[in-house]
Amino acid sequence: MKEPKKLNLANLPTPTQKLNFNGCSFLIKRDDYTGTELTGNKIRKLEYLMHEAKRLKADYVFTCGGDQSNHCRATAIAAAQLGIKSRLFLWGKEKKLKDGNLFLNKMFGAETEYFNKQEYKNVLQIMADREKQFTKKNKRVYTFPSGGSSALGIWGYINFIPELLNQINKRSINSILSAAGSGGTAAGMLIGSAINNWNLKIFAVDVFNNKAEMEEMIITVAEECLKKYKINKKLNYKNLEVMDGYSTEGYKNIEPKKLKLIKKLAEENGVLLDPAYTGKAFYAFNENFLAGKKNTKTLFLHTGGLFGVFAKRKKYLGI
Repeated sequence: MKEPKKLNLANLPTPTQKLNFNGCSFLIKRDDYTGTELTGNKIRKLEYLMHEAKRLKADYVFTCGGDQSNHCRATAIAAAQLGIKSRLFLWGKEKKLKDGNLFLNKMFGAETEYFNKQEYKNVLQIMADREKQFTKKNKRVYTFPSGGSSALGIWGYINFIPELLNQINKRSINSILSAAGSGGTAAGMLIGSAINNWNLKIFAVDVFNNKAEMEEMIITVAEECLKKYKINKKLNYKNLEVMDGYSTEGYKNIEPKKLKLIKKLAEENGVLLDPAYTGKAFYAFNENFLAGKKNTKTLFLHTGGLFGVFAKRKKYLGI
């Protein structure tokens, strides 16, 4: 096994804290603390992806996501820090008022193209076609998928596991729960726990696809990584559980009952969750692992996404 090289862009290690909520004690890993502008889980993956972009002497990086994509915002900022231009391929409509992550994309000079939901289904081909156009103009382009969830990108969460093991007793938890959009975070943790001989259950709260599609995404990128980097480990996919039904309102929306829970956690613990990912994941966490218990051995992974809150501030404050 030969580990790929990376840049140091994130503030690591992020802290692990003990919280109490609804009478239950639990551990939370604060990957919302990876940075200020670069807050969230995406920057762990971008440390590897942007190193590759620099190695290839890219003029541009291309990537994609929803209009309030945390990954796209982090990519735009990381690219600006490294002197590389970014082009974002977003699902949504262009708005006159750039709010939340869209404001930051604009602030950091990202070029942006927008697509409706049907068009966005072909976004990988669209990016490939655009890359050919740029190549003809003698521009080097490095393209990676939404969430940075590639065989290279998920190394950010392979190495998350030894970081966590340096902070806690291995026996203090038996599982981790996090939101899942593109599947890379869960895939990386599955590989990382296998490498470190830790029989750890990964609960992935699906916020975007159906259960079968999310399982396939996670397993596919994990197997690609094992093969590409010659990692001699057989993964136990019984340790993966995709939790479905917590985003029935749609990826870009959030139900009032979830907002009430988000506000309660903020008021009682000073922890802010976002509407697309962590808010829905924490609702699943509370329902399945906190309610009616005094403590839990499931750790909640806060994957960030804070700037998405500002695009929904009326809903947050109008509860």
